Amino acid sequence: MSVFICGLGTVTPPESITQTRAAEVVSKFVPGTRRQHQLLDGVYKYVGVQTRHSVILSAGNDAATAEQDFYEPDAEIAGHGPTTGARMEVYEAQAGPLAVEAARRALTDAHTRPAEITHIVTVSCSGFSAPGIDITLIDELGLCRSVARAHVGFMGCHGAINALGIARAFVEADPRAIVLVAAVELCSLHHQYGWEREQLVANALFADGAAAVVCRSQPQSGVPVRIAATGSIVLPDSLDLMSWRIRDHGFQMTLSGRVPEFIEQSLRTWLVAWLAKAGHELSDVGGWAIHPGGPRILQACESTLGLTSDNLRHAWDVLHQFGNMSSPTVLFILARLRQSAPASPWVLLGFGPGLTIEALLLDSRPQ
Repeated sequence: MSVFICGLGTVTPPESITQTRAAEVVSKFVPGTRRQHQLLDGVYKYVGVQTRHSVILSAGNDAATAEQDFYEPDAEIAGHGPTTGARMEVYEAQAGPLAVEAARRALTDAHTRPAEITHIVTVSCSGFSAPGIDITLIDELGLCRSVARAHVGFMGCHGAINALGIARAFVEADPRAIVLVAAVELCSLHHQYGWEREQLVANALFADGAAAVVCRSQPQSGVPVRIAATGSIVLPDSLDLMSWRIRDHGFQMTLSGRVPEFIEQSLRTWLVAWLAKAGHELSDVGGWAIHPGGPRILQACESTLGLTSDNLRHAWDVLHQFGNMSSPTVLFILARLRQSAPASPWVLLGFGPGLTIEALLLDSRPQ
């Protein structure tokens, strides 16, 4: 049974801020020494992001006027920022509309009516609410109220890859199934106060966005892409390298500087063996969508896989233009692959807490 990605839509919040301006705004949240503020400026430049979108911005695609009133100076709120409850109130109000718009674009791209959708798979690791995004999609898009629903929660940056694996299973079980996958993350809600370097890096990297895809058993017009294989591995002795935990003042990311080293040591061996099971060699891969967890992660992938920056230009471009939006990010890269249409097959890769690697093999040849 073949399963195709027949439509794809991406969206970001309307307001954005340049990285230079973001560093200036953030410097007001926590008092620090001149040396600490120099460190902050250096981190915001180092992570390779130029612009990010956020639901907390109240004004300004023009970075000079970008404003927000969600995070306040340290002296006013004891140095921790809003409570998790306050952050989740914003998530509940803002996540649904973004997911709906991404889904509308995916449905249009797939030439699929909302009433045809039989299954929804939602993805998010940056917030929780019930009724959730799935119910919002049903109500706002006019989906069948008996649509089957599944949710991929708190799996991190590779969550959309897990969701596509679930969509594939739904369609393989029932060729009549048409599955809508919607991933939405509001990572900017989890800004952490303080001067720990890992937190500064996370603050500088993460952003907000949503993406959706439509999967079905028959290719539609446009650029249908077949899901050929899925893969996953949890790397041993890596549990302390990446984490995502709920705290009293937002969700807290731990991102060790050793992550690129583990990727460089482990990715190639596993990926070569996984590709071989699908009848491919590493040199066969014509298109790469690797989640840009940060510049060092992309550089580690280039090094261990023998790739160039041009091979990963879409990943680098998305990192520069949008930052790390967690789970939707790899779908933003896939959208660019579909437009540039490099030789088949394509590989999607994501990394998450565990340390885990999730992969998807796509066949873009005409069917």
